[in-house]
Amino acid sequence: MKPLTAPSSGSDSLNARFNQSFVLMAAIWLIGLAGHFTPVQEWPALFLYVFGSIGLVLYRGKINGEWQEMFLAGGDRRKSLLWGGIAGFLLFTMDIVNTVLYYKNGGVPMSGMQFILVNRSFLYFFPVLVLAEEFLWRGIMLSSMIERGFNKHLTVFLTTIFYVINHFAVAPVGMKERALMGMMAFPIGIFGGYLVLKTRNVWGSVLVHMITMFSMMIDIFVIPQLLH
Repeated sequence: MKPLTAPSSGSDSLNARFNQSFVLMAAIWLIGLAGHFTPVQEWPALFLYVFGSIGLVLYRGKINGEWQEMFLAGGDRRKSLLWGGIAGFLLFTMDIVNTVLYYKNGGVPMSGMQFILVNRSFLYFFPVLVLAEEFLWRGIMLSSMIERGFNKHLTVFLTTIFYVINHFAVAPVGMKERALMGMMAFPIGIFGGYLVLKTRNVWGSVLVHMITMFSMMIDIFVIPQLLH
C-alpha cells in the first residue's frame, strides 16, 4: 500500500492565505450588512476592513515571511512605481473630467463623504485605508489566487469586482455615493491588478490608488466650489 504524503508547508501556507483572505472578505460583508440595519451603520465593518486587512498581511509576513509571495517585497518595484505614476495620472485626469461633467449636468455633491472627512476628521485616515485596500485585494487575495492556478484575467476581474462590491458593504454613506465610489474603484482595480501581475510588486498599485484618492479630494472639496 502506497503511503500517503503530507502536503508541503508551502502548500499549507498558500491554502491558509487564500482561505483567510476570503474569510475576511465574507466577515466584512456580513458585519456590514448587519450594521446597515442598526444605529452603528457600517462602521464596525469598515474598521474590520482596515485593521483586519493590514493585520492579516503583517501577520503572514512576519510569521511566515511571505512578503514576496504577497507582492509587498521583491519584483520590479521601480517599474511598478513608474507605471503606477503614469496610470495614476491618467485616472486622475479622467476622474477630474468626469466630475466636472457630473456637476455641470446637475449632479449633487458627495455630502455624506464630506461630513465624514471633515466633521468626523477622517480625512487623514485615507492613506491607511489605501494600504488596507491594496494589501487585501492586490496583495494577499490576488497573489493567492494566482498561485492557486486561477486565470490571471479572471483573477484581476474578480478581485476588482470584490473591491467594488466592498464599497457597498463598508461605506457609511448613502447608496448613490457608494455607487459613485464603486465606479471610481473599478478602473483602480483593473489598472492596479494588471500592474501587480506585470511587476510582481504592489507598490505601484498603491501609488495609483493614492493619486486617485487625491483626485477624489478635489472632487469633493474643490470642483463644487469652482462650479458653484
